[in-house]
Amino acid sequence: MKASISINGYEVDTRIPLSICAIFLFLNKLLHSWIIDEFTRNEHRIPDFQDIPSVEFYDMSNYQGHKDGWNQNNRILICVPLKDASNALPLFFKTLEKMTYPHELIDLSFLVSDSSDNTMYNLLNMLKRLQIDGGTSGKFGNIEIYEKDFGQVIGQGFSDRHGFAAQGPRRKLMGKARNWLNTVAIKPYHSWVYWRDVDVEIIPETILEDLMHHDKDVIVPNVWRPLPDWLGNIQPYDLNSWKESEAGLALSNSLGEDAVIVEGYPEYATWRSHLAYMRDPNGDPEREMELDGVGGVSILSKANVFRSGSHFPAFSFKKHAETEAFGKLSKHMNFTVIGLPNYVVWHIYEPSKEDLQYMAKLEEKERLKRNDPDEREIYEEKWDDKFKYEVTDWQTEKRSILLESKIKPETEKPIDWSDNSVDDDNVPFLDLDLGSEPFRADIMHL
Repeated sequence: MKASISINGYEVDTRIPLSICAIFLFLNKLLHSWIIDEFTRNEHRIPDFQDIPSVEFYDMSNYQGHKDGWNQNNRILICVPLKDASNALPLFFKTLEKMTYPHELIDLSFLVSDSSDNTMYNLLNMLKRLQIDGGTSGKFGNIEIYEKDFGQVIGQGFSDRHGFAAQGPRRKLMGKARNWLNTVAIKPYHSWVYWRDVDVEIIPETILEDLMHHDKDVIVPNVWRPLPDWLGNIQPYDLNSWKESEAGLALSNSLGEDAVIVEGYPEYATWRSHLAYMRDPNGDPEREMELDGVGGVSILSKANVFRSGSHFPAFSFKKHAETEAFGKLSKHMNFTVIGLPNYVVWHIYEPSKEDLQYMAKLEEKERLKRNDPDEREIYEEKWDDKFKYEVTDWQTEKRSILLESKIKPETEKPIDWSDNSVDDDNVPFLDLDLGSEPFRADIMHL
C-alpha cells in the first residue's frame, strides 16, 4: 500500500499527522514569498542613479525628523516672512547667529513682500556679513530670498496690524504668503521646518533643540513681551495659541462660512484656554499642553506635516485662518499639536496708538509741571539739594590749572542736541559692494 499522497506537488507521508503537514506547507510558502518580496524590493527600491545625469533620488523614510536631529544630521529650514522689517533685521540676525543647532544643517528662506523700506537692501548686507565675512559663529547652509507682493495695504504699525477690522483679511493674506514660501522653499531633504517672526527680542539659543526633543509634529513656545513700567512691565503677547472651548465652538457655529475668529477681542468671546495665560514663571519648561490653534511667532514642525497636505489656510477653515487654522487643520489630520506654557520667548514691545497717546499725555503733564511757578520752584530746590556745584568757581579754577600747564585752554563748543543731529542708531547701512563672490543666497522675483 502506498504510504504517501501528493499535495500541491509535494509527496506527504500519510503516517505524519495532517496538522504537521499543514504547518510545513504554510511555512514553506511563507518563506518562498519572503524571498521573492525581498529580491523584488532590493531590485526596485534601492536603484542606483549615480550614472544618470540630472537625476536625484530621495528615500523619504530618511527625512521623517528625529527628536535628536542635531545628532542625526537632520536639515532644518527656517522660514522668515518679511514686510517693512528693515529695523528688526539686526535683532533677528543677532539671535540667529547665537543658535546652537549646527549652522551647516540650517537652511534659510526669506520672503520679502509689500515692503516700502530698505528691507531687501539691509537683508543683503546682513547676509554678506554672515556668509562672506564669516559672522561670529560659522556659515549657514543654503539661503534663498524670494520677493513677491500680495497687495497688502494694511500698515505695519501695532494698531494697524492688530485692529479688529483688519484681522480677517490680514490673516487670509498672511496665510497665502506663508503657503507661497512653503511651496517653493521646502526641499525633499528637509526634516524640520521652523517658522520665525523677525521681531523677537529675547529667545533661547537652544530654541531648536529645546522644541525638537519633544518629538511632536507641531510645537510652539509661549510668547510674552516686555512693557514700560507704567504698563506693568510684562504681558502675554501671542493669544493665537489656545485649546478649543465649548463657547468657541458655539461661536463658530453661529458665524457665516467666511468669518474668521480672532482672539483677544471683545467682539469674539471664546473663553478658550490660552497658552499665554497658562504660564508659571517657576514651572517646568518641559510641561506640554495640547493645542488646537497656534500662533505664528515661533513654530517648529516636522516637514512631513506640510508634505502630507497641511498648510496655512488662506480662507476660513473652521472659522479660522492662517496659523490658527494651520493648528486646527493639522490636528484634524491626526498630527500632534503642542504648546509649552512655561517655555517663553519674548517679542519686542511695540507701542499702540493708545500707548503713544498716553506717553504724550505723560510728557505734557511733566512739561506743565516744569513750567508751573510753584512746581518749578520745588523742582529747582530738589535739583540744588542733590547737586551742590559752584559753576563759577570751577570755571576759574579750571582756567588757572590749564594756564599753569602746557595745555592751551579751548573755547567750549556747543553740542547740537536738536532732532536734526545724527542718531547713531539710525545711521543707514553703508553701500557695500557685494561683488561677484557667491554666498549661497538666491534672490527670486515671483
